[in-house]
Amino acid sequence: MKSIEGSRQGLFIGGRRVAPLSGRYIASYDPTTAEPWYEVADAGAEDVDAAVRSAQAAFVDPAWRRMTQTDRGKLVRRLADLLLQHADDLARIETRDNGKLLREMLAQLRAMPDAYLYFAGMADKLQGDTIPVNKLDMLNLTLREPVGVVGMITPWNSPLMLLTGTLAPCLAIGNTVVIKPSEHTSASTLALAEIIMEAGFPAGVVNVVTGNGATAGEALTRHPGLAKIVFTGSTATGKRIAANAASQLVPCQMELGGKSPHVVFADVDLDRAVNGVVAGVFAAAGQTCIAGSRCFVEAGIYDRFVDSLVDRTRRIRIGHPENDDTEIGPLALSAQLEKVEGYVGSGVAEGARIAVGGHRPQQGELGRGWYYEPTVLVDARNDMGFMRDEIFGPVVGVVPFRDEAELIGLANDTRYGLAAGIWTQNIDRALRFARNVDAGTVWINTYRSAAYMSPNGGFKESGYGRRGGFEVMREFSRLKNVVVDYSGATQDPFVIRLR
Repeated sequence: MKSIEGSRQGLFIGGRRVAPLSGRYIASYDPTTAEPWYEVADAGAEDVDAAVRSAQAAFVDPAWRRMTQTDRGKLVRRLADLLLQHADDLARIETRDNGKLLREMLAQLRAMPDAYLYFAGMADKLQGDTIPVNKLDMLNLTLREPVGVVGMITPWNSPLMLLTGTLAPCLAIGNTVVIKPSEHTSASTLALAEIIMEAGFPAGVVNVVTGNGATAGEALTRHPGLAKIVFTGSTATGKRIAANAASQLVPCQMELGGKSPHVVFADVDLDRAVNGVVAGVFAAAGQTCIAGSRCFVEAGIYDRFVDSLVDRTRRIRIGHPENDDTEIGPLALSAQLEKVEGYVGSGVAEGARIAVGGHRPQQGELGRGWYYEPTVLVDARNDMGFMRDEIFGPVVGVVPFRDEAELIGLANDTRYGLAAGIWTQNIDRALRFARNVDAGTVWINTYRSAAYMSPNGGFKESGYGRRGGFEVMREFSRLKNVVVDYSGATQDPFVIRLR
């Protein structure tokens, strides 16, 4: 894989790298040093149009359109094999781009090919139905077909993993795609496009346009040549994209923000629950849409739990993401660091108290990068700003509750509905919570446990549509009804026969 440092990365259209017609480039920064390490093209509307036209041509090209489902599955399996070969290089690119722990990215990227294998196996299993109708000599059936060109806008926190959940099924079904990665973390997606060509996919099946949301993203979401749009990111941006798509009557699949409740009852093993809460909100420096950033603790153990949580949080090791002993790395963007600082400050102004953390570390090399201490805020209320809005950083607010009825009210008092977690030994209580909480995914005595076999997605302002499992194959295919009259009879069109 070619070296990226100091390079100028072009677009990927029609199976090859091309310079942007706009002539513009954007610097991508290393979050550990706050210094640029490569440049990426800032595509304009003409570049986006070229990418969509390339995908449209590939969609109708017999080399792709007439490929059997089984052969498409073989091609996706070939891609999975190559991804495994390149996994370590891709992991290092993503760590350099967004500051996530290298050991976490190595595990993530080495496991990612399994998702491609899973969907490769589904390529020839997407089937329609025959439907009994109330007419003799009539065959009524349904067909599942690819939808066409899918536009995908991906975030900066886990670029390839979050892309995989939609790209793998799209390729298995026979769609073509135009991907717009975050301008902050484009390198791994561009590298993936070249691996896709190495696997033998026809040119134009996968295209990558990089650049700012206001230019490349806006042009893509307004393009009339798309059959579907996929977006992962903030709710505010999702609403703008949905409005653009509506002007073309293009359906969307959205995974948006979250402010997930993480619940602890008094009957649990305290150490296990504390470690679960820590993993749920401080993993990936809190830069995950499913972060359990609102922690509700049964009043009887609230003080003990907070003491234990603060002690465990204080022992989290902050450091360079490539170091083996680092447990939390930097935030990905300077703007994100400022956002986190702002929400912690507003929380204190509203009456919350910082129990641990709440500052940028200044010692040594940490002072150069976009690091922020894992932070626990107590004396919090559910109506405080930092408890209402998605922070996307290592910050958790802890609130006591008295009983299940109060808990459900607190948990559901949010405009989001992406995920929720509960720690309890009472299975009846756990299942009642799972039934009553407004969340697309509910974890019981675990958190952030995800699998590509499971359908996941959000409620309310956390988005719509499902990724994972067989449900996503339906998301990216269209259903066609076919009716066949095999009676051979000729009927006068103006004669109506009553039953």
